[in-house]
Amino acid sequence: MEPNIKEVAGRIRALREDLDISQQEMAEATGRSLAEYAAQESGDQDLSFTFLYKCAKKLGVDVIELLTGENPHLTGYTLTRAGDGLSIKRRAGFEYLHKAPHLKDKLAEPFLVTAPYLEEEQNAPIHLSYHAGQELDFIISGKMRFAYEDHVEELEAGDLLMYNSGRGHGMIATGGEPCVFLAIVMKPEADSIS
Repeated sequence: MEPNIKEVAGRIRALREDLDISQQEMAEATGRSLAEYAAQESGDQDLSFTFLYKCAKKLGVDVIELLTGENPHLTGYTLTRAGDGLSIKRRAGFEYLHKAPHLKDKLAEPFLVTAPYLEEEQNAPIHLSYHAGQELDFIISGKMRFAYEDHVEELEAGDLLMYNSGRGHGMIATGGEPCVFLAIVMKPEADSIS
């Protein structure tokens, strides 16, 4: 199931209004200008995972609640079979498959990510994202160029990265084909979302 951007944006707006949080406060919490935030909250622009994560943190909910309108409810364990999960398509064709959307009080968000190979990205600066916590990325297939502030690494299947995701990081697929990797986004303990 692919979340509808307008529905997700509507949930963000409704929660913000219920909690009496201004758009300006949300803009500051998400690192956006007021105009950028308003465009995203209206559903007129795509919603990056980093934006959704920061909204969820400010609103005090699990990011899955923003995406689906439901609270994760499993407390012991969850099993997600191959090919299953919550599909999220974001950022220039990147596909994220959340592999544990129903587990409550997660300390980490596990995603199977497919980064598309785009010829126009190969010689351009890599867009950098920032979100609190740490991230672990394990390359399953394909090749990736990873940028971390002013460092660049070339990776291939079997390589693993772990980094402070509060600092600028980004990646693109290289080698003429998509790159598939397991991304585990770990929240700081103080940021655990119930």
